[in-house]
Amino acid sequence: MKVILATLNAKFIHTSLAIRLLKAYSGNEFDIDLAEYTIKDPVMNIVSDLFQRRPDVVGFSCYIWNIEETIKVIRLLKKVLPETAIVLGGPEVSYDTQHWMERVRDVDFIVMGDGEETFHHLLQELSGDRKFHFVFGAAYRKGEEVVINPPRPKSDLNTLPSPHRFPEDIPNLGKRIIYFETSRGCPFSCQFCLSSIEVGVRYYDIERVKSDILYLIEHGAKTIKFLDRTFNINRSYAMEMFQFLIDNHQGCVFQFEITADIMRPEVLDFLAENAPPGIFRFEIGVQSTNDPTNELVKRRQNFAKLTRTVTKIKDSGKIDQHLDLIAGLPEEDYATFRKTFNDVFALRPEELQLGFLKMLRGTGLRNDAAKYNYVYMDHAPYEILGNDVLPFSDVVRLKRLEDVLEKYWNAHRMDHTLEYLVSREFDSPFDFFQEFGDYWEERGWQRIGHQLEDLFARLHEFLAHRGLKRPEVALGLMKLDYLLGHKYKPRKIWWEDRLDKDRRSGYFKALAEHPAALSADFAAYGLDERELQKYACLEVLPFRLGDVLAGKEAPAEPAAQSGAAVTAIAVDTATVADTDSATDKTIATDKDSIADTTVVTTTVTVTDTVTATDADAITDTVTATDADAITDTDTITATTIATTGAGAVADQLSATSEATLLIVLYQQSEDERPVFFHVPLAIPLSLAPSITGR
Repeated sequence: MKVILATLNAKFIHTSLAIRLLKAYSGNEFDIDLAEYTIKDPVMNIVSDLFQRRPDVVGFSCYIWNIEETIKVIRLLKKVLPETAIVLGGPEVSYDTQHWMERVRDVDFIVMGDGEETFHHLLQELSGDRKFHFVFGAAYRKGEEVVINPPRPKSDLNTLPSPHRFPEDIPNLGKRIIYFETSRGCPFSCQFCLSSIEVGVRYYDIERVKSDILYLIEHGAKTIKFLDRTFNINRSYAMEMFQFLIDNHQGCVFQFEITADIMRPEVLDFLAENAPPGIFRFEIGVQSTNDPTNELVKRRQNFAKLTRTVTKIKDSGKIDQHLDLIAGLPEEDYATFRKTFNDVFALRPEELQLGFLKMLRGTGLRNDAAKYNYVYMDHAPYEILGNDVLPFSDVVRLKRLEDVLEKYWNAHRMDHTLEYLVSREFDSPFDFFQEFGDYWEERGWQRIGHQLEDLFARLHEFLAHRGLKRPEVALGLMKLDYLLGHKYKPRKIWWEDRLDKDRRSGYFKALAEHPAALSADFAAYGLDERELQKYACLEVLPFRLGDVLAGKEAPAEPAAQSGAAVTAIAVDTATVADTDSATDKTIATDKDSIADTTVVTTTVTVTDTVTATDADAITDTVTATDADAITDTDTITATTIATTGAGAVADQLSATSEATLLIVLYQQSEDERPVFFHVPLAIPLSLAPSITGR
């Protein structure tokens, strides 16, 4: 009897642990092959591949992300292989089994709950006496009748063979995410989660777990994701595993779901002191900080302790954290969810995922849906459309927020820019993402694709439309983020370059001749002028970059002091060019202290009248009281809106002593990331008095 165990993964990079568990348990007695596809594969291609193999039995592993596509495959497969037995299993069909047997009449059997023993028994009956009523944990058809057998007792996990030792998996171990479980079950009772249905937690023997993990690492695994619902529920087990992984990781990355508010201080201290940077990644489900909501869904959570854990982990700088929120839980309206979002965003997780409540089959919340007037999708993923406190209009608004949150914050394309915006320019992080998401929708950008340069241009357009207190700071930080997002020096920039060739060469010459004036770290690279031209980008920013990055208040502007409302978008108008994805992290070297050795006196001559939309030339003559004489004639182009005339704007734009020279240095190796340095502009000017013009 030929058996194929199949599933449709979300992406090729994912692997299915379920079908490997079934093969490991039954493969010695039956001829079993594995077949993994993706939900993006054409149905006809999947059916054609299965047809060529001529199976007697096909089993599909079913989840909310693949059930609808799987049904399409089943219906077509049954037409071309009518004698083949179709078996479903997995969490999506283990509940409301009668519904699935009635809805998909091409399905012959459903395996409910733990599948290893039940599926093995079913195969024995299919190849033998076909007494299906003996197969506990299975549903089957008896003529037109659907028969659902009693459940099977939970498996003893230590009797299950390892699913991680198949030779055919070895070539792809380093290319895909390996899913691994050390336990099954969850000790909590969250009413929106399927894991709450099973009472208690069962563990695999820890020595067996270590052996399997070591096998995977030694055969090339690069990413292992643990499926345990709460990896740290057993402190001694978790600590022993953490120590083992620290000792044996060999560069492999491990991802865990943890419950943060039960993480003990000694565990946090151990991780902070011993975890190598980058090998652990924690996923933490916060869901809501609204106490009445958490009480209704039977979720015990101490947000103060959770905050302590997340902060301690973040401060260690060694472990990335992915925090989850769920919009649409009971009694969580738009206003309270805004607070939840801001509470969690304040922790600055590396990723913040905003999900929407899914009314999963078998959960307590789905059973109580009428109590809260839930309206939700009929088919998977059963996402809510509204309830008695969160109407569909608010759901749609939060969808817009979620879209730009994913594109900008979670993608880490503009970390410096976003930190400034959410901290200094908008009332709260929620308000920034919501306003930007609303504008994105108004402009129709959700209907068209985007490249990296589009993301910068669209943010720039939104900020110009809205108006900022310090738009020149936002623009300067966007330039910084763009330059840092490349492994190699970019050939194009998306803004108009106003630094001419002679001025740029003068700066490079000064930096090459006096690198220590910038910093000892910069001098350590030992680059000459030609190498700087090849490997470095320069930008002049009209503000103190060091102060902004340190979160210090920007100096009060003259116009603001006089009570005038001034908005200036200084220096450039964006012109977009193509580039690569900007995801790299950077290292900053702040040498603001150098400025203390140089005293600069600035005098200003305004050569034209400033109006609301004119681009005006302002000449700054910078005279240094140092031994070196500096003549810095600099034309600054700005778009300004002023209510007090030319004088105030001239004062605002004249402060060359506030300007910063930004240097982004690209490495010569593909594995090295760019670094940036910054220095008050007066320093390189004092080193190269001949620098003049633009």
